[in-house]
Amino acid sequence: MEKDSSSASHLFSPLTVRSITLRNRIGVSPMCQYSATDGVANDWHFVHLGSRAIGGAGLVIVEATAVAPEGRITPGCLGLWSDKHAEPLARIAKFVKEHGAVAGIQIAHAGRKASADLPWNGGAHLSVAQGGWETLAPSAIPFGGNLGKIPRATTEADIARVQNDFIATAKRALAAGFNFLELHAAHGYLFSEFLSPLANHRTDQYGGSFENRVRFLMDTTRAVRKVWPDNLPLAVRISAIDWKEGGWQIEDSIALAKLLKTEGVDLVDCSSGGVVPDAKITVAPGYQVPFADKVRHGAGIATAAVGFITEPKQADDIVRSGQADVVLLARQMLVDPYWPAHAAKALGHKMTPPNQYARAW
Repeated sequence: MEKDSSSASHLFSPLTVRSITLRNRIGVSPMCQYSATDGVANDWHFVHLGSRAIGGAGLVIVEATAVAPEGRITPGCLGLWSDKHAEPLARIAKFVKEHGAVAGIQIAHAGRKASADLPWNGGAHLSVAQGGWETLAPSAIPFGGNLGKIPRATTEADIARVQNDFIATAKRALAAGFNFLELHAAHGYLFSEFLSPLANHRTDQYGGSFENRVRFLMDTTRAVRKVWPDNLPLAVRISAIDWKEGGWQIEDSIALAKLLKTEGVDLVDCSSGGVVPDAKITVAPGYQVPFADKVRHGAGIATAAVGFITEPKQADDIVRSGQADVVLLARQMLVDPYWPAHAAKALGHKMTPPNQYARAW
């Protein structure tokens, strides 16, 4: 990662990670759209993601994309477990890059939170009769709430298979033209379940100590980095804390980030929560930014800040003060696909619009 002093960095300064340069520090966070059929992207995904590239974002990350059918959160989630998924995603990556943004994709396995109904249908676990499927987790402990299905505790063979699924999916993402890859290890999905002592009650080499609980993620990261080119950035999204006593804490995240850095991870995307339904989360503007700040300085690695970042000055201050290298916006990008252009105007930076929109910007 190219180093620049925080005093020289602002929201609209470029950022170079390995061979890739973001035109600004604004990214579109991966946001599930629950609109795919059999994991295949369609026109909704093309318009949703393409419009954010036109709107001026420096980085556009495709939503959590399953490495296996069982790894989908819902039947409507994207996948990249076979070659049939690659072409529509390649079309998206090509368009995003043509309009000046870096094309990223987050690859994921939902673990015990998989096999859920679409959120606008209630989001509860689906039975097999309803089109659901068996779920996997480090331990046979259900998530709870309306996700009450008891998962099957993964065997070492399962772990090896899922790791190979991540490797194969990373290769397909590369072939599809993506140049930024993120592993999803947050929000109570499979990697996150292994990390957290609240979900991982194993007594083998994948449970118990911190070193054992991070093993699955570390081994998979190492394997993916071997097939993901050295000149392209690799990121990992984590839940920086579980928001519950006895769970994963910020000190664990700093220690994990140090290990990930040694394996060639360039950026840690710092979210939080999601591993248990009864966590008490204090939500406020920028409430997760301190996690990105602590990981950035504690581990000496670039970070992305997320969580109710809505105002241009707020986002600019995060970068200027060195709390994070990138801000990733989700809900605000849904409200306003052209938020980067509007933020540039508010902060006094010139952004070159697409020719088709030049008369309006």
